[in-house]
Amino acid sequence: MTSSKGFAAESATSPLAPFQFTRREVGPKDVQIDILYCGVCHSDIHQVRNEWGGSFYPMVPGHEIVGKVVKVGASVNKFKVGDSVGVGCLVDSCRECECCKEHEEQFCQKGMVGTYNALEKDGKTRTFGGYSNNIVVDQDFVLRIAHKDNLQAVAPLLCAGITTYSPLKHWKVGPGQRVGIVGLGGLGHMGVKIAHSMGAHVTVFTTSMSKKDDARRLGADEVVNSKDESSMKLQAGKYDFILDTVSAPHDLNSYLSFLKRNGNMVLVGAPDKPAEVHAFNLIFGRKNLAGSLIGGIKETQEMLDYCAQKNIVSDIELIPIQKINEAYERTIKGDVKYRFVIDIASLG
Repeated sequence: MTSSKGFAAESATSPLAPFQFTRREVGPKDVQIDILYCGVCHSDIHQVRNEWGGSFYPMVPGHEIVGKVVKVGASVNKFKVGDSVGVGCLVDSCRECECCKEHEEQFCQKGMVGTYNALEKDGKTRTFGGYSNNIVVDQDFVLRIAHKDNLQAVAPLLCAGITTYSPLKHWKVGPGQRVGIVGLGGLGHMGVKIAHSMGAHVTVFTTSMSKKDDARRLGADEVVNSKDESSMKLQAGKYDFILDTVSAPHDLNSYLSFLKRNGNMVLVGAPDKPAEVHAFNLIFGRKNLAGSLIGGIKETQEMLDYCAQKNIVSDIELIPIQKINEAYERTIKGDVKYRFVIDIASLG
């Protein structure tokens, strides 16, 4: 077994604290990675605090992992020792269902294996995430990092990057289109960068106009105060595509009215309460309301390569792991621009 150390939650109400555990031995197709950086995703908080249900403990969170390969199994042919690699939100799937065969492992019909708070396909081995010094992963679920520097800012691409890239790519966002990004947080700021890089005219909708200058720096052409009714009314019928990144309960109907005929609004935020949608907001204009979940391994690699080519990384605040509980509270308050990343060297 591989000795590991990290930070874990022992219950839904306990703070994250130092934790010693073991990883499986490196198998023939496995890659052992020394973790350098791990992003902090709001979903980590939801799962640590059992806000979505189904959490089990102790839990080592973290699914935005960047590190270096230190050991490979005898049958590994995709990576070698010293490679810069990443691990995202999943570390296995059934590989046999229709979704897996079409490289959409995140929708595995038998259930993907999450990077943490999950069980391996043997049904008994726990998965522990990236708030730790190492991880052992099957090579088929390891990603190559093409960025040459600023690796700490690459880490959030493994979740926030693919979560926004996938719907923008799937719904064919491109030059000449008007795109709205709802919310300018960890997801929203990546949505702005990627949509802008695809050539779209980007408008940010935010409740905090203090972020106006940031939004423009990130690539927004326009910024609209979503609390200003007069400004909001002016947006009706303007948009080809709207990406809604907000995880707090909010009214979807006003944004649906902003879509052009045949326009698409896609949810990637996950509020904990059901939203009310008026049917007429979809019927008139043949509009579509959809959702999107991360991306498969093939698409995530495509996103990483695209972001390296376009020189896209996340805006981050690097923290030692000892400040993780404070970072959780600040994330909940929106007090970060725009993603916390843990410097795993701080584990010592």
